[in-house]
Amino acid sequence: MSDLIDSFAKTTGMGSSGDALSDALRSLRISGSLLLREDYASPWAVAIPSATQLGALLGVNSGTRVAAFHMVESGHCEIAFENGDPAVLSTGELAICFAGVAHRIGQGKRPKVVPVESLLAGGDNDARPGTPDRAHGVSLMCGVFLLRDTVLNPLFAALPPLLRASVSRPGEFHNLAGVARLLAQEVDRKPLGGGYIVERLLEVLCAEVIQAHVETAPGTGWFRGIKDPVIGRALAAIHSRPGDDWSVRRLANDVAMSPSRFAARFAATLGESPMVYIAKWRMNVACRLLAGTPRGMSQIAAEVGYENVAAFNRAFKKHVGLPPAAWRARERSA
Repeated sequence: MSDLIDSFAKTTGMGSSGDALSDALRSLRISGSLLLREDYASPWAVAIPSATQLGALLGVNSGTRVAAFHMVESGHCEIAFENGDPAVLSTGELAICFAGVAHRIGQGKRPKVVPVESLLAGGDNDARPGTPDRAHGVSLMCGVFLLRDTVLNPLFAALPPLLRASVSRPGEFHNLAGVARLLAQEVDRKPLGGGYIVERLLEVLCAEVIQAHVETAPGTGWFRGIKDPVIGRALAAIHSRPGDDWSVRRLANDVAMSPSRFAARFAATLGESPMVYIAKWRMNVACRLLAGTPRGMSQIAAEVGYENVAAFNRAFKKHVGLPPAAWRARERSA
């Protein structure tokens, strides 16, 4: 019976499971910036501060999450956090620190640790190869991805603290290797307008890394949900029409299941009820409307499915922690 339900769900016209992923990605409004492209000879180390400190250093709005990334073009290095064993990154590997935790990249024993602030300010790379006793150790491309509207975004919440990916192996559902190659070529060419192209390629690179992770992620949580033929279609509908008059019964009818079985399957997959998920996604949409548009509270409330401002205010404060007007004022002052 389950196989029959899954098959029927594919023909209900609720959209593909990929729509929820696309919508969540789009809502993050990802951008990127290349900070360093250097060669190093062992021993060396560069200290990367926390996301908050790195954001302040780069002049990034406090509401934007800064995720440092490191891509090894050749050689190898280690990435180490205060608590835990270091991880080795080899040629063709990329790591993104979505958790925003301070860390260190380096190679060799007892290296001199250089703060990334020093390098960004134009300080010399003392570990650059160039003498016979300093053989090439690694070529690195480092930068940051900037993610906006992460509040109550289920995709961001599902990402691992450190996401590692291979940019040298082609994939069936992503073009990560191709994007990384184009990025390196554009940086090497240094054409007029190249900075703009690099920024767009970095945006695509981050999206491709996430897509590659979804492709191979363990079958748990939100990633399992968007790939489930029943739950994924329900999620696509919720994301595409957050202001609709949703109910468990309506969603269940759309995927040809009983309300009780649908609610149980949804909760078992995502760890929360359909109505809680809907409320959280509506608040994510509301945050974007509050921060990015001049629309009034009554209009925003209606767009995210609330009949009156009072009900919208209660829901927003419950999930975000502030009334919507206060939240908007804080974001605009920031």
